[in-house]
Amino acid sequence: MAVSRLSELVAEQIRQFIVTEDLAENTRLPSERDLAVRFGASRPTVSQALRTLSLMGLVEIRPGSGAYVVHRPDRSMTASVSLMLELDKESVADLAELRLWLETIGVREAVRRGGTEGLDDVRAAFEKLKEAAGSTSAWIAADTVFHATVVQRSGNPFLSSIYESVHTAVIRYEYDPWIQSEKVPAWLKPSAAGRLIAIHEPIMHALERADEDAAVSAVQNHHTMVMDHLGRRHTHKW
Repeated sequence: MAVSRLSELVAEQIRQFIVTEDLAENTRLPSERDLAVRFGASRPTVSQALRTLSLMGLVEIRPGSGAYVVHRPDRSMTASVSLMLELDKESVADLAELRLWLETIGVREAVRRGGTEGLDDVRAAFEKLKEAAGSTSAWIAADTVFHATVVQRSGNPFLSSIYESVHTAVIRYEYDPWIQSEKVPAWLKPSAAGRLIAIHEPIMHALERADEDAAVSAVQNHHTMVMDHLGRRHTHKW
């Protein structure tokens, strides 16, 4: 079995382990060595699996400390969406566009239904995002959680589930070199931290002002940056 396919299998096994053991947020997972023994895999494969889970916002990898649960997995369509992308990698742009449509709906409904009340979860996710800037693994997990939390404000669990699945499939393609070899993309280097925060701040500020048009515009700008990254990913310019 190809290493990438094996790491996907181990990632699912670890995800199920988090669920069945009812592991709480901030719980440290067993060491890579212990996970390798538990699931009959090599440590490099376990490392790839943990990086995949980090993209899903389920795990945060803390260098020198280990991997920690960010949040427990919810229902997900991730496997089927990822399979579709694997079968047709040229469709990644279409998938990214779908991600934009879903987040646009999510942020519109977040403003219309929620106003400026009850933003504590979004603010907490944004603060975590700022704290993570400059640390690749922490940023990837925090980024997924921030966007998912924004869409969850729509109040529609089906929209949230579909969005998270599409988002995860897109960024797994975008960050594939990091999953496979820990090669950090240029836009995730510590020197780029300020730009990363700057592209997310307008989303947070628009929600705080309950400004629907500004929120949609901020999401559009974020999408433009993602498409720029995907373009570089496609041409292997890192």
